Amino acid sequence: MGFRVLHLHLHGLFRSHDLELGRDADTGGQTLYVLDLVRSLAIRPEVERVDVVTRLIQDRRVSLDYARSRESIAPGARILRFPFGPKRYLRKELLWPHLEELADLLVHHLNQPGEMVDWIHAHYADAGLVGALVSRRLGIPLVFTGHSLGREKQRRLLAAGGDRQQIEQTYSISRRIEAEERSLAQADLVITSTRQEAEDQYARYGHFDADCAEVVPPGVDASRFHPMGSAQERTDVQSMLGSFLRHPDRAPLLAISRAVRRKNIPALVEAFGCSRVLRQRHNLVLVLGCRDDPRQLERQQRDVIQQVFDLVDRYNLYGLVAYPKQHRREEIPAFYRWAAHHRGLFVNPALTEPFGLTLLEAAACGLPMVATDDGGPRDIQARCDNGLLVDVTDPSALQETLERAGAHDQQWLRWSENGVEAISRHFSWDAHVNRYLALMEQRLRSAGGSVAPRSEPEGTIPARLLLLDLDSSLELPEGEALADLRERLCVDGFGDRHGLGILTGRSIQMARQRYRELHLPEPQVWISRAGSEIHVGSELQPDWQWQQRIEADWQRQLVVQALEDLRDHITLQDPQHQGPFKVSYLLQEPGPEILTLVRQRLRRDGIKAEPQLRCHWFLDVLPQGASRSEAIRFLALRWGLQLEQVLVMASQQGDAELMGGLPATVIPADHDPCLLRQRQQQRVFLSNRSSVAAVLDGLNHFRFVGQR
Repeated sequence: MGFRVLHLHLHGLFRSHDLELGRDADTGGQTLYVLDLVRSLAIRPEVERVDVVTRLIQDRRVSLDYARSRESIAPGARILRFPFGPKRYLRKELLWPHLEELADLLVHHLNQPGEMVDWIHAHYADAGLVGALVSRRLGIPLVFTGHSLGREKQRRLLAAGGDRQQIEQTYSISRRIEAEERSLAQADLVITSTRQEAEDQYARYGHFDADCAEVVPPGVDASRFHPMGSAQERTDVQSMLGSFLRHPDRAPLLAISRAVRRKNIPALVEAFGCSRVLRQRHNLVLVLGCRDDPRQLERQQRDVIQQVFDLVDRYNLYGLVAYPKQHRREEIPAFYRWAAHHRGLFVNPALTEPFGLTLLEAAACGLPMVATDDGGPRDIQARCDNGLLVDVTDPSALQETLERAGAHDQQWLRWSENGVEAISRHFSWDAHVNRYLALMEQRLRSAGGSVAPRSEPEGTIPARLLLLDLDSSLELPEGEALADLRERLCVDGFGDRHGLGILTGRSIQMARQRYRELHLPEPQVWISRAGSEIHVGSELQPDWQWQQRIEADWQRQLVVQALEDLRDHITLQDPQHQGPFKVSYLLQEPGPEILTLVRQRLRRDGIKAEPQLRCHWFLDVLPQGASRSEAIRFLALRWGLQLEQVLVMASQQGDAELMGGLPATVIPADHDPCLLRQRQQQRVFLSNRSSVAAVLDGLNHFRFVGQR
């Protein structure tokens, strides 16, 4: 039996044919890389099946292809589309609130007969977060490829004079960085495309382990990218550019990229305009994606293209610069070969280039490069020796390097031959997949876990599970609402036919003592100490498998030591509020900033633990992967219970974790106002009554009793 592989590629538009590369910032090189990798894996005899999970989109503005739940890529390879969040197409920064829903759907899918996989490969931060959740819940090894990282993007934007608050609002940078940290904490293997990416960019993350990182350069499709062009192909390209260029036979400086600021195309136009040598010797050809109506482009694309137009006008470059409005993806190799036929250069002036796939494509077609001295180009130039690198933030250096690169025919010929030969040896898809599969077998077979086995509670398996919060929704004196709830739970058979559970931050002993005063039915499960402990049945048996899962890498004393320098902000609570897997503090002054400070200390010391803030004053630090939300999902897996049949209460600050994914949530009228700002799913009911009465409203609203 061969490998079964699952790739997660969540944002953008993904299908098996006619990729809309450059349509927007979310449909770029990562999309092509995933598709090419999946195709290359599917033809290998050691791979039984490879799937790509992406988002199902129902939107008249995009193709109906993206509304198909399944699509074949090749024999043994398919696309699985899951609906999560709104039906319409969303940019990736708007997907964060809906990722928990996908994780729940994916766990359910993988638990179906024949759907389990050997490993998950998550691409980018959003997929990394989903992959980390699924990996933890099912014990499946996780591979993570960030493609581009939030900390690096934030650093670049701030260095360019960006406003921190505006960056956060536009890119959701803090959520992205946090997702990357969680992905790295869970990952068994991190695949980077360059050494610089691993040593300089990933190394800024507290949960990055250099021993888990491997450099696997991306592959190039040799059937498309090769130096053997035809006369007809060159004629077709020439006809696309002829209306722009006064001397079409001059050696072109070719740039192919999306029209975004990071690609730094205006700097290339300015260097060209400032240089008499370049204007006399070269044409400048800019392939910046397709634009039917500029008004339909994203604002950043419009701004970059307008900058290009302004610079062409300022330096009077008409007849020297081509910027075609339309091209098809299959025409890209022809652009490279046409430029190589005319002894041109491929130019990548990007401010940051972690990947460099276009550089590899150009080299495979025999086209030398001038590229940014950052990330991927460094590794490419070291292996291929097919051009020059330059500090693109220095305009005079960029201009001088372009002039020097195009000065000598013999040097151009040597670079061209070096590139073709090196791509075949180091950057073919065959070489990439050989390395990829060897790493999977070597590192992940030993890292593999197992799905949590099912165990039945005392009595029958419940069709539904109602989880009540002992510390908030039940923290009331005897009254009419409590009497009504007591009667309703008894009549509907909770604790008998239907499951009843208790959530609490207290110890099981303290929780039991308080619960007896309520005279409610006996719960089947207790999730106590903020989710760090589970007890089941009337005998209150601790769930040792849950404990075994969360205790890995947990070092309670190291947590206390790491937070010692925050004693002016937090104070350890009394011993009765502590637990073996919970360190509890009381804040001196309320404020969410404490979470950032605590995370910084924990990651600085390499401690895999997570802080949780509840009711604004109470801070708990738990093992990585321990929470009330994760305990609920662990329990649902053990019992074979569908998450849609779980009903929870959320009322206090810190309860947002209970509002994500598939379970139904009831919010009472006396909730903390911050909860509605963090509303994360559609199955949330806002009651107009408080506390215990809201539980009754929720049972009615969701029709929580009845047929299985």
